[in-house]
Amino acid sequence: MTPNKLAENLMEKIKHKQANIGFIGLGYVGLPWTVEFARMGFHVWGIDIDKEKVDNITKGISYIPDVPTMDLAQVVKSGHFQATTDFSCIRNLDTINICVPTPLRKTKDPDVSFIDNAANEIAKYIKPGQLIILESTSYPGTTEELVMPIITKTGLEVGKDIFLAFSPERVDPGNKVHTPRNVPKVVGGVSSYCTEAACELYKSCLTQVVPVSSPKVAEMVKLLENTFRIVNIGLVNEIALLSSRLGMNVWEVIDAAKSKPFGFMPFYPGPGLGGHCIPVDPFYLSWKARSLGFEARFIELAGEINGQMPHHVVNLIADALNERGKCIKGSNIHIIGVAYKKDINDVRESPSIDIVDVLHKKGAKISYTDPYVPQLKIEALNERFISRPLDNQLLKSADCVVIITDHSCIDYASIVANASLIIDTRNALKNYRSEKIVTL
Repeated sequence: MTPNKLAENLMEKIKHKQANIGFIGLGYVGLPWTVEFARMGFHVWGIDIDKEKVDNITKGISYIPDVPTMDLAQVVKSGHFQATTDFSCIRNLDTINICVPTPLRKTKDPDVSFIDNAANEIAKYIKPGQLIILESTSYPGTTEELVMPIITKTGLEVGKDIFLAFSPERVDPGNKVHTPRNVPKVVGGVSSYCTEAACELYKSCLTQVVPVSSPKVAEMVKLLENTFRIVNIGLVNEIALLSSRLGMNVWEVIDAAKSKPFGFMPFYPGPGLGGHCIPVDPFYLSWKARSLGFEARFIELAGEINGQMPHHVVNLIADALNERGKCIKGSNIHIIGVAYKKDINDVRESPSIDIVDVLHKKGAKISYTDPYVPQLKIEALNERFISRPLDNQLLKSADCVVIITDHSCIDYASIVANASLIIDTRNALKNYRSEKIVTL
């Protein structure tokens, strides 16, 4: 391999923590990374178009539960981390990581506009010797087909003058065991120097880095990980629907099946898919497959089954109320938890939103409790709900209590003691036996 002085200089700067590190996008992926690199002694710049986020960071206030305010305040106060809305700071950086959203359009086509905008901002200020890493999940080919043409329009050559790689984010909000620091990082560069430089950056902060042959492979790795989950969750949700028809408790079936020490991995049903990855990422792959004339049938079928689950929950509520001589219209229905998973404040793609939407349109009187989400805006209803403290009077006044998110701080004994009807979609009440509890 022909020596590349720019790559060697960059890697030396990274090794000695003299590189200036930048992150575009300060959400659930970008903010934890900026703090980690700042704590390792790097000087880090965070760039975001949201002025409120930048202002909070400047004050040392964290808006991401996985980033303690104390840790953020410490690196801001030390001068190792600063946030800005001004992209011109890119000209002073050695590495730039793109951690922007990649949502789906209503047609389930990829929306890569945030990546496109970030790449165009980088192109305005790019200089030789810089490393750009895309972390935002997208379809295989995004790094080389979308990002590379934008950043090379200045005439700089990737692999020679500048370095480009893809490394999929593997952030699991609320997970205290698997954190950004100890989860292996997959890295695929456009050239060998690109891969080496990106690996060097992550090695300075992580316990394990896994290089692969290309950005496209790295992009596919991320999509495989989440497709594996959506398909298996779809399977177990279908088993849950079937078990309900057969009058069986699906949770008992799963608990017994997982006693097998080989050939089975337990997945669990739920009220629907939520979060920034599983409901979205696999459809980037199915979209890419369609563009090649290939039908990704497992992904589409799993998406269809998982999409039925919020309606299944509403049907459970309707049937349970009907058995008690009531209907959804006019009933007081109290939702426990609107975040998409326990002990976090993230409501992105949360099934609670779909459930509340359907119940509201059917005439139910909705209230909710979620200590992590003080307010919930349902765009489709143009309505804002406020979290209510969970007390005995509230529980007794509800015609139905629906457990959507099983936060560990919820007093489930109080719910069982005071509520007249409970729909448990998370098996949160597995240790309780009562005729007023209806499981998924």
